[in-house]
Amino acid sequence: MSEIKSEYSILYVEDDKAVRENYVNYLKRFYKVVYEAENAEDAYQIFKSKKPDILVIDINLPGKSGIDFLEDVRAFDHSVKAIMLTAMSDVETLMSASELKLTKYLVKPISRDELKDALGVAVKEIVNYTTYANRIIHIQDELYWDRDKEKLIAEGHEIFLTRKERELLVLLFANINSVVTSEDIIYELWYDYDSSKMTSLKTLVKTLRKKLPQNFVKNVFGIGYKVEV
Repeated sequence: MSEIKSEYSILYVEDDKAVRENYVNYLKRFYKVVYEAENAEDAYQIFKSKKPDILVIDINLPGKSGIDFLEDVRAFDHSVKAIMLTAMSDVETLMSASELKLTKYLVKPISRDELKDALGVAVKEIVNYTTYANRIIHIQDELYWDRDKEKLIAEGHEIFLTRKERELLVLLFANINSVVTSEDIIYELWYDYDSSKMTSLKTLVKTLRKKLPQNFVKNVFGIGYKVEV
């Protein structure tokens, strides 16, 4: 039985083609989305366009170094997780760059298990330390709502949502701790209002609640619904 792949995306930056392909192929066993780049310039373009969750960066790249690349990223993004791959001789240089906010650094040569474990730490940081004001909203235990990707995540894996369920959660999480009226929900999800839509809304809430903790979607009698975080 194959392992369920994580929804979090990775950018692996390494100039040695054989090494890069080896680790990228390995990581694709555990993560659905793995991007790759051979230099800092390409990595930066991928980062800007794809917004990966975790960066794995070799410190020694042609042209700009891995440190240079991460410094460019940190100029405007302090939340993306970063793991640096470094030679022992580069550790002192790496540690002097405190603004890099590394999750881990791994001294080469590294094993596959070392890399996998470091990525596990990065995933835990994402789900444990990001507040609802940012991208990840903690619901309960290891259940989270990803605002940017509009996904419900449990233990790093996506929970299937129908289109209407997803649209309802987007609306409720955009109004955390506030009541969204049934009428507003109906207009947002179905674009017009009649009595049959109220029945559809109640059915939608009932099915969505099965995927969430008990009483998480609260019914405010005669008004509408809300979620509290």
